[in-house]
Amino acid sequence: MTQAHTPAASAAWCQALQLKLMAALDAAWSLIDRSDDPAVLRRARDKAKAIGELAAVARKVGLIIPPARKAPAQAQAATQAVAEVGAMAQALAPVAAPMAAQAEHARRALDKLKGGGRGRL
Repeated sequence: MTQAHTPAASAAWCQALQLKLMAALDAAWSLIDRSDDPAVLRRARDKAKAIGELAAVARKVGLIIPPARKAPAQAQAATQAVAEVGAMAQALAPVAAPMAAQAEHARRALDKLKGGGRGRL
């Protein structure tokens, strides 16, 4: 039976597994520190290598499930930005109207210089 993993459950699983692996690595390290026997050292080294491989696989598994989204905060920020732009547009409306009229006047003068609608200079 498969279980549905939420991002929070996956994060908790990864954290618990990481703690177990760190404890096992500490135990292997203490064996290496206490012993001079080559057979014990070899077993501890092999165990530490296996722990490292398990940790690498656990990291990959932990990355399969995407992190929790922050969409509500981003949507709220976007809504606020749109409201601010709307307020700025309303504040600039009295200033922009004469500029638009001046641009229209300049366009018509340029058309006259070109010779009307014939497109010649």
